[in-house]
Order: sequence, then structure tokens, then C-alpha cells
Amino acid sequence: MNNHITTIAFDADDTLWINEPYFQEAEKEFCTLLEDYLPQHSVSQELFKTEMQNLHLYGYGVKGFMLCMIETIGRVSNNTASLELVNKAIQLGQNLLQKPIELLDGVTETLESLKGKYRLVVATKGDLLDQERKLKNSGLQDYFHHIEIMSDKKENDYKKLLKHLDCKPENFLMLGNSIKSDVLPVLEIGGFAAHIPYHVTWSHEQHDINLEHPNFMELKSIDEILKYL
Repeated sequence: MNNHITTIAFDADDTLWINEPYFQEAEKEFCTLLEDYLPQHSVSQELFKTEMQNLHLYGYGVKGFMLCMIETIGRVSNNTASLELVNKAIQLGQNLLQKPIELLDGVTETLESLKGKYRLVVATKGDLLDQERKLKNSGLQDYFHHIEIMSDKKENDYKKLLKHLDCKPENFLMLGNSIKSDVLPVLEIGGFAAHIPYHVTWSHEQHDINLEHPNFMELKSIDEILKYL
């Protein structure tokens, strides 16, 4: 790998700690709440449709998910659902916001090895307050030079981040579990990217194309990056 890398950025959810399984658990419970109106798999499809329609309004994160659950209840029940049902959906969202932080294997050891040798950054999507809370509760805060909570992760978003960090693309490496968000846009602007697959990925982030690029690495776990640096 290019030995000019000075800045390494990490995605947070499902790269540093567990996230998506909690969302899927909440979605499953939500689908059960509405099974009097539609089969569970149909409720799941309706919820996803609502999320996609509202992504440009709410962005990513638990609060947007809560609003989408409420909107889906209204549509699926033809506005006949009880307020109790809405309150149960809100409770599901609040439970998500209070989940304990469970670090993924190898995270602390990897950050410990890289600390002092590289400028370490968190670059993650999601709700500002929620991601700040998770980072604080993770105990990882002191490893990072900069925390960037991004509304999206497209080429322009990364260009803005690099400008803020005063870092050239060829000196930048991004690690994350999403090919779509953490890898492709970074490669497009001339940076380096490593994909660390996570066993559960939100359908919006799934990407099936077999990727070959000189600046791309496919890792089995986060600590494998140490072999390349």
C-alpha cells in the first residue's frame, strides 16, 4: 500500500461497534406490532419504502427511523391504529438510543497500534447527538484527532472532510463496512479504502459488484489493516 498515508478514518456503526443487529431487532418487533394489518414481511417492505422516501428529509439515524415507523403505522392501518401502537413504536426507538456499546473484535488493539503514527478520524453517518453519545460511551474518544458526523457519504462529503483536515486524497485511508458509503466515493476522489464486511448490512447499503482497484483492500477484520501499513 501507498506509504504516504497520514490520515486514517473509520466508520463507526458496524465497524467500531455493533449497530445494525439492534435496528433489525427493533424492526422485527415493529413488524410484530402491525401483524393485525399486514404480514410481517409486508410491513418490513412498507417501512423500508417509507425510509427511502424520507432519507433526503431525515438523513440517517434512530430519530428518522422512529418517524418512519410512525408514518408507516398510519399508512398500513389506514390511520385507524391506536395511539398506544404509536407509543410502542416510539418506545422501540428510545430503546435503540439507549443500547449499550459493544465494541467489535480487534478495535481497541488496532487503534492502540495506530495511535501516534497516524492522524485517526471518525467519519460516520447518523444523528449527531446519538453518535456523540455512542462515541463517548465507547471509551474510544481519546484515540481520535477529529470526529465528523456526516449527513451523507458521497464524493463531495469526503472532499469537504479532506479540505477540513487539510489532507490530500492520496494521504487518506477510509475503513468501513459499507462498499457504497465507505469505499466507492473515497476511491473516486483518489483516496485509499478498506472494506471490513459485517455479517449484517442494511439493504440500502448493500453492494454486490466485485471490486478491483489498486487503492482498495478487502479485510476479514479490522486488525488486518496493520499488515498493509
